[in-house]
Amino acid sequence: MSAYRTQGKPDRNLALELVRVTEAAALGAARQIGRGDKEAADQAAVDAMRHMLDSVRFDGVVVIGEGEKDRAPMLFNGEHIGDGSPPAVDIAVDPLEGTTPTARGMPSALSVIALSPRGTMFDPGPCFYMEKLAGAAQIADLLDLDRPLEETVKLVAKRKGSDVGDVMVVMLDRPRNEDGLRRVREAGARARLISDGDVSAVLLACDERSAVDLLWGIGGTPEGVLSAAAVKCLGGGLVGRLSPRDDAEREAALAAGYDLERVLDCDALIASDDCLFSATGVTDGDVLAGVRYEGASGATTESLVMRSRSGTVRRIFARHDRAKLAAL
Repeated sequence: MSAYRTQGKPDRNLALELVRVTEAAALGAARQIGRGDKEAADQAAVDAMRHMLDSVRFDGVVVIGEGEKDRAPMLFNGEHIGDGSPPAVDIAVDPLEGTTPTARGMPSALSVIALSPRGTMFDPGPCFYMEKLAGAAQIADLLDLDRPLEETVKLVAKRKGSDVGDVMVVMLDRPRNEDGLRRVREAGARARLISDGDVSAVLLACDERSAVDLLWGIGGTPEGVLSAAAVKCLGGGLVGRLSPRDDAEREAALAAGYDLERVLDCDALIASDDCLFSATGVTDGDVLAGVRYEGASGATTESLVMRSRSGTVRRIFARHDRAKLAAL
């Protein structure tokens, strides 16, 4: 029995309530675009998201949040959200994925939230990073972290009936990913380097219509869980493996019982076929348009709202009256 439906009756679509949450966070963060203060941008998104979450009726626990309680005053890991009424759910949030791009006025910042039944969302524990590989449904069965990356790139080209030189791999531009970048280029494929935005990049890689064929790289584990919810809704594949930053983190993970050799697929990261995902653009990107202002008090947003059980993917364009929203 789904956590979101009642026997014999149309189910309540929480996804359509969650989009109001990401819209609010995006509108809050957008006032900080280009102002050079990523902490202020993040705080504005957190404040707006937490305020709007109070209007959603559910019994929620934040599994993926802004950090431990002593580091984040709101939306911290373990925080209880909602009025305690059914359904009981796990929540993953990234009020502002792309704090630096927002502060600098750069592309592809998003506000993101995912939700699944209680006890089904992977808790990263002490592991901040994971190696990830993602792609659209056509190549989902080719995703293998134990196979050399250059071989996977060639298999993707073969599956798509293209030259390896046509394959595009998106990855975070970080020193830890330099070896993978070298392998991709030596295989003859192309690389698209991004400064931030794992979730946005996964959405791009899983879109059959995009110019990106594959996402690879070591990025945030929380973003991996959020991305898994999106992939379960959108279709495609994602696999990940925890990647401790240092010996201390490795020992902490092992002591907590984490298997650092285990490959985590979408079902391991979100152990339910009944999850929800919403993302709203903050700055313009390949996946979503950012917040745009109209006149003295108007603004528009674009959001991607999805649910895995029905397979419904909605793209929602909304016009907002900021003066009226502020009064509410």
